[in-house]
Amino acid sequence: MNIWKKIKYYPKIGLVLLAYIAFVALGLPDGLLGVAWPSIRASFGLPLDAIGMLITASMLGYMISSFSSGPLIARLGVGRLLAASCALTGIGLIGYTLVPAWWMMVLLGVVAGLGAGAIDAGLNTYVAAHFGEGLMQWLHASWGIGVTLGPIIMTVGLTSLNTWHAGYRGVGVFQLALAACFMLTLAMWSQKGASQESETPQRLTDYKTPMRQTLRQPQVWLSVGLFFLYVGAENSLGTWGYSLLVESRGVDPTLAGLFAGSYWATFTVGRVVAGLFAKRMGVNLLVAGGLAGAILGAALLIWNPSEVANLLAVALIGFAIAPIFPALMSGTSQRVGLRYAANTIGMQMAATGLGIAVIPSLMGVLAEQVSLEVIPVCLLAVYAGLAGVYFLAERAAQRRAANSQ
Repeated sequence: MNIWKKIKYYPKIGLVLLAYIAFVALGLPDGLLGVAWPSIRASFGLPLDAIGMLITASMLGYMISSFSSGPLIARLGVGRLLAASCALTGIGLIGYTLVPAWWMMVLLGVVAGLGAGAIDAGLNTYVAAHFGEGLMQWLHASWGIGVTLGPIIMTVGLTSLNTWHAGYRGVGVFQLALAACFMLTLAMWSQKGASQESETPQRLTDYKTPMRQTLRQPQVWLSVGLFFLYVGAENSLGTWGYSLLVESRGVDPTLAGLFAGSYWATFTVGRVVAGLFAKRMGVNLLVAGGLAGAILGAALLIWNPSEVANLLAVALIGFAIAPIFPALMSGTSQRVGLRYAANTIGMQMAATGLGIAVIPSLMGVLAEQVSLEVIPVCLLAVYAGLAGVYFLAERAAQRRAANSQ
């Protein structure tokens, strides 16, 4: 590598590292809520299913900012958008610990969601446009690191300081510090020298297909449904796993916190491993294998023969589902065709927010009416439904490919 190439190469490393740190920060709040919820609802005197209000509020903010990320990037630039988004998230998280009423915390959920949605959509767009598919896999693994650390941070706050406030304040301060870092590195994000290792995003953006045409395609709705179901299931176990273990199965809170952390830990490991073998295995094998492991893990969680089995089930599900989201995103153009892929990707991102808001909330309603033991049964049903929709989407893709020949 000559001197000129080295000069051009190092800024790329800096951009990638900053993107990864931002995704670690994006994952931290997602890992806090499940462990903190029993203490939060005790503080405000709330029923079990009130968590749906906070999830819905934050997802409303998430969906608004993710839809608006394109114009915001064009107007502000990526660096300023990330700085503002991290600041919003930090303000929302710290605000959780300061407000005296539940409805105020719900309103702050919108603020935190606005920040998270802009970070998520903005970085996915930027990395897809300027770097290759391999780096995208590692980007999502970075989110797994954050969401793994979240339950551990909250468990330490609950056991050592006897308050859920400490976890949210610590992560909120980190978000504000990260916002300052992005402000100090604005020049790096405005550079035009970032490489484009992958030509796929360029090919996708060549198609300016009207949204009305995209909405009329059945295969598009099947693809959107995949993301709705997958992300809903992914977040459901993260949200309700701790409550299931502590309140229904009598597991020690500290041990349950470690179990919850194991879900996101094996999830992160699974994405790291998938990033190494993704090209060799292919999208279909990654998705099919992940779904098989998730269904097996959910069945073991329903059986519940011992505390160790709970740990194995949670860890297995985390490892198995890890590669599904990146694989589904990579296979979008194959499922719907290049002509509709760009519009479909935006719809899929919106569906993730809807899935996070709807599916865990519905499980909470069922748990309130029946018992927390309904959670693993619902998980099994959602994973089975996801497998069915994926089969239909692949059949539709095969028919489309055959007709185009």
